[in-house]
Amino acid sequence: MEWNEIARKITDPEDSLQKPEALDGVRVIDASYGSFAGLFASSLLAEMGAEVIRVEPPEGDIARKFSPRNLKISDQGLAYFAESRNKYHITLNLEKEKGVEIFKKIVERSDVLIHTFPRDYVERMGIDYENLRKINPMLIYCSIHIHGYERGFNFGDYDVIAQAMSGFAYTTGIPEDYEEFPEHTRVPTKMGNWMGWYAGGAFAALSIVAALISRERSGEGCMIDLSPAEALMCLNNYALHFYHLTGKVIERSGNFEPAAYAYNYFRAKDGMVFIAGYTDPNWKALCSIIGREDLVEKYPTIKDRTNPKNWIPMTREIEKFTMQHTRKELLEIWLSYKGEGVTVAGEVLKPIETIEFKHWYERGALIKIRGDGKELIVQGVCQKMSETPPRVKWLGRKVGEDNPLIYRKLLGLDDKEMERLKKEGII
Repeated sequence: MEWNEIARKITDPEDSLQKPEALDGVRVIDASYGSFAGLFASSLLAEMGAEVIRVEPPEGDIARKFSPRNLKISDQGLAYFAESRNKYHITLNLEKEKGVEIFKKIVERSDVLIHTFPRDYVERMGIDYENLRKINPMLIYCSIHIHGYERGFNFGDYDVIAQAMSGFAYTTGIPEDYEEFPEHTRVPTKMGNWMGWYAGGAFAALSIVAALISRERSGEGCMIDLSPAEALMCLNNYALHFYHLTGKVIERSGNFEPAAYAYNYFRAKDGMVFIAGYTDPNWKALCSIIGREDLVEKYPTIKDRTNPKNWIPMTREIEKFTMQHTRKELLEIWLSYKGEGVTVAGEVLKPIETIEFKHWYERGALIKIRGDGKELIVQGVCQKMSETPPRVKWLGRKVGEDNPLIYRKLLGLDDKEMERLKKEGII
């Protein structure tokens, strides 16, 4: 069977539900607030089969409100709706002594705690690692905060701060010294998505799984201190090393790659294409395809081609060819090349084209669900695992929707007791 067929079978809900889950039996408490780093970490664990219980204040996590133009599905922002997958949602007021007491009982019966509070807050509430490990020595305690688990840095725990502190924002955007670009584009630019939060969440989930494996050997839990800003720094390829070695900053480069040319986007008749041909043989192949062997003589070495002063002139010359063809025509031209060297081309898909690309649905990378009577496309799972396939089982749980189920299961509370706690503002 071809792998693409296997991938389809793995992501088919009816088939995947017949197979075991890698983290079955692991209970995760996600008490993160206003942070998609915590939400993404618990989403990854939930996809792998962990029982994830979101603990929110009675009014709900403010992260539920983060949505462009206030678009909502089931009274939830678009981003939160997607990150609610496979999770149970309960309410609990940690500002009250009884709420903290209940929280500790829940943690005592769990394997993992994820939170995004500052250190002084959890110490004041008595839910810091040192206190919780006394009631649950096997607890894996994951603190996610932009500045790490430290005092004195509580002026914000936002994605844009992670991007700024990591150096990513400075290296993103248009080069400052290029007169061809408008002045207002030559400033530090945040990445379009919440990359700081999502990088932090991914590293947190990886660390939690490693801690679970280690706990199998040692029988002890551990503390995980994770900063999304530091997670982004781990993804910052060579920018920091270059500065340390040379004392010079790699200025932002827009869509150009400082280490290679050609390795960027070029205009076509109907959009843009990505073209790569940066080693000497592959540069020759690219120039041969477009009938411009003179460019090989003009920019013969990688040093010539990675000189920022040459990027725009080279791009203009190449676009004299690419702008005469559509994206599909360019792909066909590149695929038909049989000469020496290798050069690569690919379409830059527009958002609507990405959504309509059948391949993503066949692999379960995008899935269609219904919410509030509307069809919504959300991301599926990207890992295709043959024996323990991750899966999306549900989305869109409302604030406190699972209170009766979880509080009965974990603490044995009946309806009367839960109603009393609700009146007292505890849940």
